[in-house]
Amino acid sequence: MTTIASQFGMKEALEKLGIKTINEGTSTGVNNFSSGEILESYSPVDGKLIASVKMTTAEDYEKTIQTAAEAFKKFRLIPAPQRGEIVRQFGEKLRENKQALGKLVSYEMGKSLQEGFGEVQEMIDICDFAVGLSRQLHGLTMHSERPGHRMYEQYHPLGIVGIISAFNFPVAVWSWNTALAWISGDVCVWKPSEKTPLCGIACQNIIAQVIKENNLPEGISCLINGDYKIGEMLTADTRIPLISATGSTRMGKIVAQTVAGRLGKSLLELGGNNAIIVTPDADIKMTVIGAVFGAVGTAGQRCTSTRRLIIHESIYDKVKDALVAAYRQLRIGNPLDENNHVGPLIDTHAVEMYAAALNKVVAQGGKILVEGGVLSGEGYESGCYVKPAIAEAENSFEIVQHETFAPVLYLLKYSGEVENAIEIQNGVAQGLSSAIMTNNLREAERFLSATGSDCGIANVNIGTSGAEIGGAFGGEKETGGGRESGSDAWKIYMRRQTNTINYTTNLPLAQGIKFDL
Repeated sequence: MTTIASQFGMKEALEKLGIKTINEGTSTGVNNFSSGEILESYSPVDGKLIASVKMTTAEDYEKTIQTAAEAFKKFRLIPAPQRGEIVRQFGEKLRENKQALGKLVSYEMGKSLQEGFGEVQEMIDICDFAVGLSRQLHGLTMHSERPGHRMYEQYHPLGIVGIISAFNFPVAVWSWNTALAWISGDVCVWKPSEKTPLCGIACQNIIAQVIKENNLPEGISCLINGDYKIGEMLTADTRIPLISATGSTRMGKIVAQTVAGRLGKSLLELGGNNAIIVTPDADIKMTVIGAVFGAVGTAGQRCTSTRRLIIHESIYDKVKDALVAAYRQLRIGNPLDENNHVGPLIDTHAVEMYAAALNKVVAQGGKILVEGGVLSGEGYESGCYVKPAIAEAENSFEIVQHETFAPVLYLLKYSGEVENAIEIQNGVAQGLSSAIMTNNLREAERFLSATGSDCGIANVNIGTSGAEIGGAFGGEKETGGGRESGSDAWKIYMRRQTNTINYTTNLPLAQGIKFDL
């Protein structure tokens, strides 16, 4: 019998990434040498056990942190452009392994194969960005008020960076952090999601090759696997000056409190409740494309997924009808098959949350326009495949105010001017991504103004989902306020130092203070 794993060459992909399996798709092989409990990774694509790993123990964790600390002592002394060369080599390894790693992302997480390849491409892109940045880590010079003095600012490596990533982008978000941390002179300890541990092992195997080939300390990149208890070790550790955490707002609040309690720094990328405003001047065809991909891409499991569509009453029915027609064309199934648009949710718990959201929106007064439901039968044996759904709702509904990590799109109606739509968009606790569809310049500029969108990302005539490496990625309010990837996001991975140099034979004090002896 041909399995999905064998049909799409998963065994070969895993072997290329250094992950051992036994009896393809039903492995009980253990991929590291910890003495911890077994963590099994099941694919939401077919419900099969891919492989097993051992969870990090407290003893393992302590050895890991000590190894990272020793590596930092050496790594911080390497000039930044040479550190950039290490990242460049890592990017080359990713290019060599793009097909295999993209397949693993798709199979272990459930996103479409093209999205899996796209995620690895994001890793390659951030490596390219970081290589250039390694020659541009700049400070400032300024004039001193005291004669014969010079002042400037510079940045130094921070130390160990702890990274906690989520299942929905099991490799890209780690790379956003590590590429910038490495060129900054930091070392990294990564706890991937317990739902996608094999993606973490694959990435660690790839960077380990680069580290070994360059005769560098292995502690530059460390991996710890396990559940929330491992994350708690990381966030509470005073030896780790920065924790970068991606996940739910609930998780982020716990991390923030723990890290702040020891006066550490945290970089938080949390929930989104993203909206597209559709004005009377919108291009309907572009709107439908952006809204559909934003709502159903990655089965609605992106932090930037479109949750709300805020449509002007004058075109509401036209947009609604176009969306309903587009949803009829969606193909749901095995994400490794590029003919399909929508793959599975990550697990059956996510399916339960999806079903609960649809029940709640009806109970709170909403109307289902495109029926949802769990798919069963041939090809859907994992129990993780659901139908993307659309519901008419009000922004005030309790369920609309919360992020449901599933393909559920709420249609909201507005009247009057674009300011009314912006008020609806901003009327949620989260502030990650936002967009407006309009050909009206005044509306677009109003949306981007200081009194417009309150999100970290605000787009015009593109959707909410997806971001380019060159810009800083992150959001406000309950999204956490962190920024990753491009622009000057590198600064959080370094410590700032102000320097004053006196090159005279006198010691004048600032502000003209006299202290004669």
